[in-house]
Amino acid sequence: MNQEILKLKPKSVWGYFDEIMQIPRPSGKEQKITAYLKAFGQKHKLETLVDEVGNVLIRKPATKGKEKLPWVVLQSHVDMVCEKNSNITHDFEKDPIKAVVEKGWLIAKETTLGADNGIGVAMQMAILADISIEHGPIECLFTVDEETGLKGAFSLKPDFLKSRMLINLDSEEEGEFTIGCAGGGDTVARFLYKKEPVPAAHEAFLINVGDLQGGHSGEDINKNRGNAVKLLNRILWNISKKFDARISYIKAGNLRNAIAREGKCIVVIPKKNTTVFAAYFNEVARNIKDEYQTNEPQLTITCTGAKKPAQVLDIKTQQTLLNCLYACPHGVITMSPDIQGLVQTSTNLASVKMKGDKKDEADDKEIPLLKDNEIKIATSQRSSIESAKQDMVDMVDCAFQHKGVKISHAYGYPGWKPNLNSKMLEASKKSYKKLYGSDPLVKAIHAGLECGLIGEKYPGMDMISFGPTLMGVHAPGEKIEINTVQKCWDLLLEVLKSVK
Repeated sequence: MNQEILKLKPKSVWGYFDEIMQIPRPSGKEQKITAYLKAFGQKHKLETLVDEVGNVLIRKPATKGKEKLPWVVLQSHVDMVCEKNSNITHDFEKDPIKAVVEKGWLIAKETTLGADNGIGVAMQMAILADISIEHGPIECLFTVDEETGLKGAFSLKPDFLKSRMLINLDSEEEGEFTIGCAGGGDTVARFLYKKEPVPAAHEAFLINVGDLQGGHSGEDINKNRGNAVKLLNRILWNISKKFDARISYIKAGNLRNAIAREGKCIVVIPKKNTTVFAAYFNEVARNIKDEYQTNEPQLTITCTGAKKPAQVLDIKTQQTLLNCLYACPHGVITMSPDIQGLVQTSTNLASVKMKGDKKDEADDKEIPLLKDNEIKIATSQRSSIESAKQDMVDMVDCAFQHKGVKISHAYGYPGWKPNLNSKMLEASKKSYKKLYGSDPLVKAIHAGLECGLIGEKYPGMDMISFGPTLMGVHAPGEKIEINTVQKCWDLLLEVLKSVK
């Protein structure tokens, strides 16, 4: 247990969050956290249900005098994005998250923190455990696999919930109420390559692109941050043309919903070209760092000698791969014409992966699942307009339309259309004004929330989303602003006793 965390207020919320940090919960592997929540519900003698995919639902009766208030469901997802810096050893399936209190924030410096959405889970648990809190009949829904496939929300049965009012606790800016979000989906391209022996009279080099900020592929996509896949490919495309560089191994990026932070590649260069190559590489690296000096001040681009590999990609596949990655769009495509500052449509070139590095295979559980001669490119598309999302999918498809490239699509999910006449919104706004004397910001976001799918499963569900302030989610260094947890907690309690 972390004694620093246990001293924070509200004590009950932080106590449960500390417990949650000790439980490994990568997306798709939530069995430990599910068992923990089931045991928690049974310990407190509350009706506890677990559906076939692992979603947990715990019901708590109304406090005395509040029995006539409507049913309200509080909802958070139990899985977390598992990202770490490449220079540390951390197994997200076994190791607890380490965090420190620093300047008013709780920070995990070398990994993701899991406050997205563990802090929401902790708030729900604190409400369930406290018999002194005033509220009508409530349900607490804990969904699985939100970050990689929305499996939990997709699998909800229409009779699982009694409530028709919902508070989602997965927003990331205190003082803001989310009432709408983008829909999204993934496009994946797979290349099958032939292995060829390294040509004679070649030297090997390791190229690294690192120390980028990364971030959330929805919320941070408009911040003009560097993308390690794009930057690494830019270098490779040029040196393959100018110096006949051949690729032996490439890996960049990690998760579909995170902007790629790191990338590396092993190439071989004809010995006759190495001197000129070194000078050219230094020039390219300097130019790229100059381009990104404001948004990516820590960016590193290096090239060092490497052990000569046994094999390289066949030249045809290499050329197709580099051309496709160069052509594949990344970033904001259109801004909303209706809501100032809101991204309407975007795409994230998330990762390129292959086998060939034992450390990478140990750190990234996806790589061992690939074929020995397969390269996988993962991308994700988002839009608040379904037709625009499909247009974006088609655009990415076109970038990879080459012989021998297999394209597939997954995880398509609907957006959440704002309802300005929401009773839950009205109650939340009044509660916020009462507590803090100011009006909250009401907005739609470009990130995805489970509300769109839940609204599809339960037509007419009256929904709102809010939460404490988080920064750096989906990347190492993720942090939560401590005092906003208290504000969010107080707001939640006020809403629960006042909603009608």
